[in-house]
Amino acid sequence: MAVQERVRFGEAKLFIGGQWVDGGTPIPVRDKYTGEVIGTVPEARREDVEAAVAAAQEGAKAMETLPAWRRAEILRRAAELIREQKEEFARLIAAEAGKALKWARAEAERAIWTFTIAAEEARRIGGEVIPLDAVPAGEGYFGFYIRRPVGVVAAISPFNFPLNLVAHKVAPALAAGNAVVLKPASATPLTAVKLAQVLEAAGVPPGGFNLIFGPGGTVGEWLAAHPGVGKVSFTGSRAVGDRLTRVVGIKKLTLELGNATPVVVADDVTDLGWVARRLAIGAFYNSGQVCISVQRIYGTRRIYEPLVEAFAGAAQEMVVGDPLDERVDVGPLIDEREALRVEGWVQEAVSGGAEVVTGGRREGPVMWPTVLIRARPEMRVVREEVFGPVASVLEAGDFEEALAAANATEYGLQVAVFTRDINRALQAIRKLNFGGIIINDTPTFRADHMPYGGVKGSGLGREGVRYAIEEMTHVHMVVIRPAP
Repeated sequence: MAVQERVRFGEAKLFIGGQWVDGGTPIPVRDKYTGEVIGTVPEARREDVEAAVAAAQEGAKAMETLPAWRRAEILRRAAELIREQKEEFARLIAAEAGKALKWARAEAERAIWTFTIAAEEARRIGGEVIPLDAVPAGEGYFGFYIRRPVGVVAAISPFNFPLNLVAHKVAPALAAGNAVVLKPASATPLTAVKLAQVLEAAGVPPGGFNLIFGPGGTVGEWLAAHPGVGKVSFTGSRAVGDRLTRVVGIKKLTLELGNATPVVVADDVTDLGWVARRLAIGAFYNSGQVCISVQRIYGTRRIYEPLVEAFAGAAQEMVVGDPLDERVDVGPLIDEREALRVEGWVQEAVSGGAEVVTGGRREGPVMWPTVLIRARPEMRVVREEVFGPVASVLEAGDFEEALAAANATEYGLQVAVFTRDINRALQAIRKLNFGGIIINDTPTFRADHMPYGGVKGSGLGREGVRYAIEEMTHVHMVVIRPAP
């Protein structure tokens, strides 16, 4: 099929208090494959951040007073509008994020479901009766708690999922009756502009959703540290997450900070070809720019060599090129600087004794799917998050050794294990210290209603609509003593 017509977006504005308003210096947004400017957004000034939070504080009053059924209807309508414009969203994601069109369509579909789930959850935010007479001091008292919105949620989102990771912050916040100030990544802000148009049309009250742009080190920190914000939800690098813990002050905080994602393949697996194809998708879709992208693959000694051969073959079958080409599996990285960094990590590993089985090639911002062997644990391609289309296949003596190697990381977001042995699966579940443990599929699996988040250096808190709502509300305990 032919490459689709290239996207042109134009000049966008800030969205504050239900109005599209001017900001500061224009930020160019480029087609990540051609490098052409396809649109601009204005950088928010300090006064714009102040205006956005003030508008959100007013919007929060309106959102909290909306009955649950009205919040649900707004979210349901937003889902319908995204579905009506699904192809436009997908083409925009493919252009500004460099994500292959097939995966961009999948992201748009997931966002539809995220808003749909949020509409359902908005109707069932409840509390719990607490049996106070479980202790002598509570005899004769009646207790229960309710959940109330935190007020203003600051949502700071990354470039790699410019629609659905935004949806995972915005939809639960609105479902809970909060207002939102969103600051998307400067590399991919146009999808957020289109989502703001959807939310405006869906009926979000003025100030209920606000959109600003700019660098994380200035605009992001101004927003996160603002005393008018009750909750910060951030997805991004560990370094920035660590910084945010020091600047946000006393407020609720959710951090999703990435992973050096391991996979364990046991020697009882019978269809290595199928496993290899799943791993290739998990490692290389979106050019490996996924927090749970397959990065470290541990094969036990008996199957190591056939696993390497099958995985390398699956990597070679992936089509690389223009993300707007229907045939393409792997497009560019977010910019050439990132591609150069990834290429440098690969070259560093090769200099240290690793071997490239396939890939290792770069043209501009495009890096071909790369499979390494003989990498060592201390190498950056194993130890740190590559965030690029690079995966290392590592040999383990046995299943227990593979589990130990997978666990030997400062991260803990998601992990996968392929095995036909239920006892090995249960052993992995007991031993692996990760927020998500996936059996017989890749660690990139995520259903949008499941709890999602990490342990150790991978972050704090959980996403997944219901669990995000819990993070975006306060518990208010009510105790009633009968009048004498």
